[in-house]
Amino acid sequence: MSIRHGLLALLERGPRYGSQLRTEFESRTGSTWPLNVGQVYTTLNRLERDGMVAQGGEDAAGHTLYAITDSGRAELRTWFEKPVDRTSPARDELAIKLAMAVGAPGVDIRAVIQSQRRHTVKAMQDYTRLKARALLAVEGGGARERDDVAWLLVLEQLIFQTEAEARWLDHCESRLIRLSATAAAGSPATAPAGPTAPSAPVLPAAPAVSSAPVGPSAPSAPAAPAEPGTPAS
Repeated sequence: MSIRHGLLALLERGPRYGSQLRTEFESRTGSTWPLNVGQVYTTLNRLERDGMVAQGGEDAAGHTLYAITDSGRAELRTWFEKPVDRTSPARDELAIKLAMAVGAPGVDIRAVIQSQRRHTVKAMQDYTRLKARALLAVEGGGARERDDVAWLLVLEQLIFQTEAEARWLDHCESRLIRLSATAAAGSPATAPAGPTAPSAPVLPAAPAVSSAPVGPSAPSAPAAPAEPGTPAS
C-alpha cells in the first residue's frame, strides 16, 4: 500500500497538517491500515524533499500545514492511471507458512489449514457485519458520505479476499489428500506382490533339497563305487 500516494490524494483537497492527515486516512480506510503520526511526518518529509509537497504556513492552532505541488499532482495522476503491478506480489505470510509446513517434521499441515480456515471464516463474518453498517451509513447520507463509500469499497475488497482465501485453503487440503493417496498407492509397501509370489516357492525349494538327501545319501554312497568295479572285471 502506498502511504505516500494516499497522503498526496488527501492533500489535493487542500492543505493539511500531519495528525489531520492521519485521521482522514484512517477514516477513509476504516482504520484497516492504521498509521502513526511519526510515519505520516516521515512520509511528508520525503515528499517535500522530492518536491511533491511544500510547507504552506500554519493554521490558527500553530500546526504546520502541507500543500501539494504541481509535481505532486502529476505523480498522483500517474498513480491513479497506472495499474497496480502484480508481477512482484507482496509476501503473503499464510502462503509462506504453508509452503514451509510441507514436509516439516512434527507439523500437521492439515491442522494448520483447519486452524487458519476457522480464523478466516470468522474474519469474513466480521467484515460482513461491518459492511451492513457501512451500507446503512451510505444510504443515510450525511457529511461523511464520501468516507463511508470509501470504507464500503475497502470492506468489500476484504470480504472478497477472505472468501478467496477460504476457497484456497479448501483447495490446499484437497490437494494434500490427493497427493497423500497417490504416494501411498505408489509406495513399495502397497505394491503388487509379484516379486514375492515367485520367491516364496523358491525359498522352500532349497531346504527341501538339502533335507531330503539326508536319508538316501547313505545308500547312494556305496552304489557309486560298485558301478566302476563292474567294468573293471
